[in-house]
Amino acid sequence: MRFFKFKRLKIVEQIAVVVCFAVIIPLSISGFIINNVNQQAVRFQLRESAVLIANMVSDEIDFFSNTINTSLEQVEFSLKYIKGDKARQKYLDSIAKSFENCDKIQIVKNTAELLDIYAKNKLNKKATISINIENGEFLVATYDLAGLRDELFQSLKDDERQIYVMTNDGSLIAAHNYTDELFKETLALMPKHQKLNEPVIFGDVKNQPIVYVKKDDPKITIIVNTTENITNRMINSNRAKIILSILFATLVIIFIVALYTYYLYINIRQLFKGIIAISKGNYERQIRLLTTAFTPHEIVFLAFEFNRMAGEIHKSYIQLKQNNIELKQLNEFRSNLIDTVSHELRTPLTSIQGYTSRLMRQDIKIDEETKQKSLRIIKEQSERLKRLIEDLLTIPDIEGMRLRTNVESVWLPEVIETAKLLVKNKDGKEIVINIDEGFSNVSGDKTRLEQVFVNLIENAVKYAYPETKIIVDGQVDGDWAKIYVKNQCDVIPQDKLQKLFEKFIRLDDNTTRTTRGTGLGLFIVKGLIEAMGGNITLSSTKDCGFCVEVKLKLYKDEVVNS
Repeated sequence: MRFFKFKRLKIVEQIAVVVCFAVIIPLSISGFIINNVNQQAVRFQLRESAVLIANMVSDEIDFFSNTINTSLEQVEFSLKYIKGDKARQKYLDSIAKSFENCDKIQIVKNTAELLDIYAKNKLNKKATISINIENGEFLVATYDLAGLRDELFQSLKDDERQIYVMTNDGSLIAAHNYTDELFKETLALMPKHQKLNEPVIFGDVKNQPIVYVKKDDPKITIIVNTTENITNRMINSNRAKIILSILFATLVIIFIVALYTYYLYINIRQLFKGIIAISKGNYERQIRLLTTAFTPHEIVFLAFEFNRMAGEIHKSYIQLKQNNIELKQLNEFRSNLIDTVSHELRTPLTSIQGYTSRLMRQDIKIDEETKQKSLRIIKEQSERLKRLIEDLLTIPDIEGMRLRTNVESVWLPEVIETAKLLVKNKDGKEIVINIDEGFSNVSGDKTRLEQVFVNLIENAVKYAYPETKIIVDGQVDGDWAKIYVKNQCDVIPQDKLQKLFEKFIRLDDNTTRTTRGTGLGLFIVKGLIEAMGGNITLSSTKDCGFCVEVKLKLYKDEVVNS
């Protein structure tokens, strides 16, 4: 007995399930993980920054203490050379005025008097620093705590942590962001057994670390308290931002998915209705979609194809012969397509075969002029076929970067004149070569260069305006030879120029529509030029309809001689 029956979900239900499992749940889990990682990172940062501040304050106190002790030792050394109590005290008064925040410097005769000064300064909230001098006397300096406190917390004035500096007997001598309530709570959390001269973290709240440093010289304790406001700002606010970001992203995703699903569902229902209509024999039914930016291309394509299919089926029931005609037209179209693709190879073969058959006929007498004309056409078509085959065979080498060139010293005027003779120029357009015989030799493959310039000049002849000249210029620029092939034709847009270097690319405009070709010429030329260490660029302007610039390296001997 089956207790569970599988039910196929509708598209809307499936999208909802997918969104839930693929978006909402992963987002929630990611948010939870990110929140925990962020909390751990901020907690670590709070602990480290609290320890850092405690060490900073400790270092500042050590610096003040060492500075003052050093100054008092210098004063003690100077006193050895001053005789008389009055002179000594006068000197001490002048020194006290020069020391910042120093109220008084005096000589104390014995320990009892020293302790009495310590007690009085403690009541007056002043700092006492003393050093031993000769004969059991002490040099005592009294400092204003308010001034020392300002210097001590100068670098921490923008920090919100509470900082307490206390004597080891519990008296508070300096504080930053002091509040009485938090101070008492912090003292209550202080451990009974305290380590000396190293920062120790304590406290009940893990996100609010408290650090103390108990020093033995001077005998003070530094406490750095991380308040709840800092914790809230650094942890809770970040947590709220993460949660709000995830909620916002989830709502945006749900809204977009819902809107998309709404339009998708409406159009799919139209497809269902059309299919049901066809299954019931209503072949005239057309699907009308709600087309918006949310309508997928595939749905539009299916609807268009369905309408076309329904129309064709309807026509097939009315006119069976029309379908046979359409099949015949389809076969003809296929044949025409194959003929178009193979035309560039088949045309020269047909010409060769035709003129060869004429020459081989024995039943007619062919005069010498006709023979020469036929042989010339056979030769031209053979050369055309040879170039086409060479172009096709060159493509794999260019693409596989296996093209081999025999680099040597090449005299360009001879190469270009040879290329001019090989160019197919049915219209008899004038080809002007402005390269003198003294032009510097270049480094390249002579055969390949002939192939390059045959392609370029023939291409220029083919697409130039009627009764215009094809210009070939050359110049030497440093270590390079620059050759320009120019013609007069319509300006070619800049975005189409570079596409001409791709395979089987030909411009579809009035200039090229009536010409034939494989679209391989410039692709092969670029590959050959680059294989010989040169480069080629194209340009098209009003002054020069189409201009090809070929740069080739000068032969080394030419470079040295120049």
